Amino acid sequence: MTSHPDPLFKLPQHQGECPLCQHPLLIKSGKNGPFMGCSNYPTCHYLKPLHEHEHSVVKVLPHEPCPACGQPLAVKNGRYGMFIGCSDYPNCDFVVHEADNQTEQFDCPACSKGQLVERISKFGKHFYGCNRYPKCKFLLNEQPVAGSCQQCGFGLLIRKKTAKGERLLCADKACQAEQS
Repeated sequence: MTSHPDPLFKLPQHQGECPLCQHPLLIKSGKNGPFMGCSNYPTCHYLKPLHEHEHSVVKVLPHEPCPACGQPLAVKNGRYGMFIGCSDYPNCDFVVHEADNQTEQFDCPACSKGQLVERISKFGKHFYGCNRYPKCKFLLNEQPVAGSCQQCGFGLLIRKKTAKGERLLCADKACQAEQS
């Protein structure tokens, strides 16, 4: 084996054997951070993350018991920001969800079985989707408004903010007619 001119250069060291094919495992780097992967890739696709998504506890709330198990709740910092969850994680995975601030409930126009609920994407954008997801994949990027389209009769409108001010439009993506 020849030495590399850069003294900080290190050849990958194997970290045990792949449980699928018994080839050496190597530490590799990917878009989600470091992981252990099989040296026999692409023949073997075994991989294991080095660090699971960790939730760091910011503050324990000793006077707030978890409704699921009775342990204290804690303010935590996770992959998608701050949240309140059980301090006994992973034994208890209770998480406090924000109260739904939408006062008006709308039936899903696509499946007629679910309700539209406000959600937040991982990028912080608000959208409205059917609560029966993934069975129903209906979603709106704008706030729903009660009413029917004057042009096509679709049973839901959206409130869209533009440079001209707020406009009411048909929620059907094929129509999008402006309402008067």
